[in-house]
Amino acid sequence: MRDYLPKYLNAFLLAFATFAVVFAIFIAKDPNTSHHLYFSTSSSSLWTSSFSSAFITEKRKRNGSNPGSLSWKRDKKVEAELATARALIREAQLNPNSTTSSPLRDEDYVPHGEIYRNPYAFHRSYLLMEKMFKIYVYEEGDPPIFHYGLCKDIYSMEGLFLNFMGNDVLTYRTRDPDKAHVYFLPFSVVMILHHLFDPVVRDKAVLERVIVDYVQIISEKYPYWNSSDGFDHFMLSCHDWGHRATWYVKKLFFNSIRVLCNANISEYFNPEKDAPFPEINLQTGEINNLTGGLDPMSRTTLAFFAGQSHGKIRPVLLNHWKEKDKDILVYEDLPGELDYKEMMRKSRFCICPSGHEVASPRVPEAIYSGCVPVLISENYVLPFSDVLNWEKFSVSVSVKEIPELKRILMDIPEDRYKKLYEGVKQVQRHILVNDPPKRYDVFNMIIHSIWLRRLNVKLF
Repeated sequence: MRDYLPKYLNAFLLAFATFAVVFAIFIAKDPNTSHHLYFSTSSSSLWTSSFSSAFITEKRKRNGSNPGSLSWKRDKKVEAELATARALIREAQLNPNSTTSSPLRDEDYVPHGEIYRNPYAFHRSYLLMEKMFKIYVYEEGDPPIFHYGLCKDIYSMEGLFLNFMGNDVLTYRTRDPDKAHVYFLPFSVVMILHHLFDPVVRDKAVLERVIVDYVQIISEKYPYWNSSDGFDHFMLSCHDWGHRATWYVKKLFFNSIRVLCNANISEYFNPEKDAPFPEINLQTGEINNLTGGLDPMSRTTLAFFAGQSHGKIRPVLLNHWKEKDKDILVYEDLPGELDYKEMMRKSRFCICPSGHEVASPRVPEAIYSGCVPVLISENYVLPFSDVLNWEKFSVSVSVKEIPELKRILMDIPEDRYKKLYEGVKQVQRHILVNDPPKRYDVFNMIIHSIWLRRLNVKLF
């Protein structure tokens, strides 16, 4: 997909990367680590999280907004609220032992254990999000292109999120844009392509026409896009072309929060401003009985995979392991006497290789089945990895290690496997789909990822 990037993009990325400075927020366990700090600075990032005050003043004057105006006062109030949240989360991040000296109360769930980078900081951040975070959904646009999406098959999460955000029951949604911390652009890439893309002509410019026009409409009708250059706006897509949909509006690509299933760094996904979320395949749209599986001692299959050969990684896996081993059960076409879900539910490890794109619905499927995911991917930013420590409930294997897959899995001690299994069971609540959403479930974890990215941006 990178070969089709607009000509301006590569040159602009190079120039932009030279000057960008990032102050990124992560929920980290160790404040002294370099990768998952609460505030980290990077000179090579592709975006900037803070404007200089002189730049903001000059830009707002050009847009007709001066110090003392209502929009100026509104933005300062919003930023003051976020500054308070940043300080409280940072305090929790730097004092992880406060769980005993100053515990946070929660009637539903208290994050704990090794699956979290810092459970106390995550808990505080989550509670602050529930209390403070407000999202304005632009009402412009009509279904089925806007405010609607399919709630089954591989793109189900895109449709569910759009439908949930249209629900006034959600405490995050505000009808007053002046009270919002972020603004949602409610277009569906899946529905744009489903209704407007001609599979014969294959004119990808339909994405450009719809999205460019939509951003122009909301930027002319409301002051919020122009006042922040889109930094406090977000879009969401689970389609393979989700990232491509943002190319046509530079500020959407470089500034806005892009919430994507296919979080591929090689396609310019930037985890310091963009948020990954899981690709969940609800084949019929049914969400009951998603979880299940045998206990660890009753799982008789070492590892399982069934899937077609596409992309760069799966052919390697199938070449080495397809129907060649009694312990590593790998199929391109699952035999008729075997049931896919039941195989996952009785396997210790579920092999989750990337296909055409980096994300795979097998990762959530494995977690639902109590099966430890074996991740084989390149350049993939895992969902909620700013909060979750995937090493505690999954196994990562590089492409070059595929021939050694059986040895790697057999060498995992029994006590470590049981801890991985326990981690999988614990993390299920964060990947689970509920309708209506429940606290700490996949919908709320997506919202939390957006919350963290908004905290990254300081407009004053």
